[in-house]
Amino acid sequence: MPASQAKTQSLHSPRTAGVDVGGVKKGFHAVLLEGLEIVATLQSRNAEEVASWCRDQGAMAVGVDAPCCWRTPGGSARTAERQLMREGIYCFSTPTEKEARNHPRGYYEWMLQGMALHHALRRDFEIISEDQPLKNPVCFETFPQAVACVLAGRVVKAGDKRTVRRALLEEVGIQTASLRSMDLLDAALCAFTARQVMKGSFRIVGDSLSGCMILPVNPDFTQRQANPEMSLAQK
Repeated sequence: MPASQAKTQSLHSPRTAGVDVGGVKKGFHAVLLEGLEIVATLQSRNAEEVASWCRDQGAMAVGVDAPCCWRTPGGSARTAERQLMREGIYCFSTPTEKEARNHPRGYYEWMLQGMALHHALRRDFEIISEDQPLKNPVCFETFPQAVACVLAGRVVKAGDKRTVRRALLEEVGIQTASLRSMDLLDAALCAFTARQVMKGSFRIVGDSLSGCMILPVNPDFTQRQANPEMSLAQK
């Protein structure tokens, strides 16, 4: 499906993008924000096309709803995933690459798709880590359920996620009438997180070895543990 037409970019509102990741048939759903305004969307089954779209649309930060690293053999979950679960936020445990590729029913196909997108993005975007200063443009892993919990200021249940996540996006100022699927709502949450990265209002969960996950900052979310914050806006 072709991308929707984007507007001319404002000099004062950096563009940010978010991508929801599905399997081969479902593909990727992406949302482009300029400030808090949705200016374009994309649906594609091709990771290279999505990465090129993010670059060509001038996105300065791209959030991806998929793991950026595989779990190392012998571990039960990545550091970021263990930390989220300690905070009360349930998340999938990323498998090893071998487990993902050899699953008999292709359960982890979407993660393989996500890895392909991360790889494609890194040609033009630097991935955020906790131990290296980065310059824009950047890309990163994020998790819409965790983003929703941060924005709500509490752990929210995923059962009514469509209603909850739409309401949270509206509360931060994003008009959601054009977001007609759960995939686009999640992509918008990723794009909003990318916007917060540009504002320097984010935190890093996990580590570079097993993959950093980026979340926005909300002082009301009192269950979170302290993590380093970085500002890319001034770099």
